Amino acid sequence: MELNFSIDKKDAIIALGAESTGNFCVYDKGKIYFSEDFGDLLDEKNWENYKKIVLKYLKDNKIKPQIILTDLHPSFYTTLWGKQLAQKYKAKHIPIQHHHAHIFSAIGDKIIQNTKYQLPDTIYGIACDGTGYGLDGKIWGGEIFQVKSSKLKVKSISRMGYIENQTLIGGDLAVKEPARMLISILDKVFSASSSPVIGRRCPVLRTGEGTSEREKKKKIYNIVKKHYSHNEFELLHNQLQQKFNCLETSSAGRILDAASLLLGFCRNSRNYKHEPIDLLEKNSTKPYADLKPKITSIKFADSSLENSKFEIDSKFNPAKRDQNSKFILDTTDLFKYLIRNLHKDKKRLAATAQLYLAEGIYEILQNIQNTKYQIQNTFFAGGIANNKIISDYLTSKGIYVSKKIHPVKFERSETGKAVFNGVPRGDAGLSFGQVLYYLLS
Repeated sequence: MELNFSIDKKDAIIALGAESTGNFCVYDKGKIYFSEDFGDLLDEKNWENYKKIVLKYLKDNKIKPQIILTDLHPSFYTTLWGKQLAQKYKAKHIPIQHHHAHIFSAIGDKIIQNTKYQLPDTIYGIACDGTGYGLDGKIWGGEIFQVKSSKLKVKSISRMGYIENQTLIGGDLAVKEPARMLISILDKVFSASSSPVIGRRCPVLRTGEGTSEREKKKKIYNIVKKHYSHNEFELLHNQLQQKFNCLETSSAGRILDAASLLLGFCRNSRNYKHEPIDLLEKNSTKPYADLKPKITSIKFADSSLENSKFEIDSKFNPAKRDQNSKFILDTTDLFKYLIRNLHKDKKRLAATAQLYLAEGIYEILQNIQNTKYQIQNTFFAGGIANNKIISDYLTSKGIYVSKKIHPVKFERSETGKAVFNGVPRGDAGLSFGQVLYYLLS
């Protein structure tokens, strides 16, 4: 499917997208070709078909790309192949951060839907998903960005806030087994300084209010013992303490996975990619109104190094924020609430967990802008944008979300011509976002 685009660059560009939802985009002579969905590229048949169609499109249209765009993740199939293509075509390979591409997929969708839209000097982007390789080497997935531009050209992108980092025990294994993520979160929940008061109507947690390491481990195991034997749990907990093969992540997806498991809606495995989150949303009813987002502020000594020394100020004043401050949505506090209230309606707790993320993200945006008015020129993208509870809340505040949810399958008009029906919110729109990022910067 080809789209006319008002920005004219001489370079022929191909963007290879990410990995979980295969798609590619080609920009040439003011037009963008947006491919259909190829499915999960970790599937060998999908991957081989994807490469075959990419090369066929370039050959059939006599396009020799000068720019190859890929995800920043160094191990993605598309990244590794992009480097090979760059050598083949003597092109320049440019990796683009995953969540930056998500934001620009939404911006591009708005430009296409409203050709009169002018990129303002400052816009904000929310990118929430499961996994994206961050600029600091950590795994991102719950990010708030400020984008500065001038005359339709992006000048800078700053990460202004994010969801609290939690730990993936075993890295990617924690994606397949949500209980690994839950263990690391509960290790914070039951820490000596902040262990929540457990109600008597939570029999699974009747272990006393001891603050020793032994008592903490006992409380955690009482929650996850249906998923692991005691020996398995001991190995995982020791792995967490030693930080062996453990990655920090701000992923909204992993938080919702852990909540789904804690509330009993999913198992410690998945039949498909988004199963825990889908089950959490499917089983949601009316949220409770007694949980408000907890936001903390982090001031980095050097704005260019997000893993440099920093100071934490839990009683921040937005009016006094300086340019190096970052706002963090505390998700450990969310799980303290869920633990305290496990005796209550699980379906209401499910809705509460999702709404907590949405309200927290919105509050961070307000603090960044130092205003309580409706936020304008803000875009939301990523796989979690498909979550109805979260996206409905943010769109009610004036935030732009693409209407397209499902991966691209071309619809045909009566003449047989492909009809554009929007850029998808998740990874199915990522290659388009990569092209837009490059064109605007």
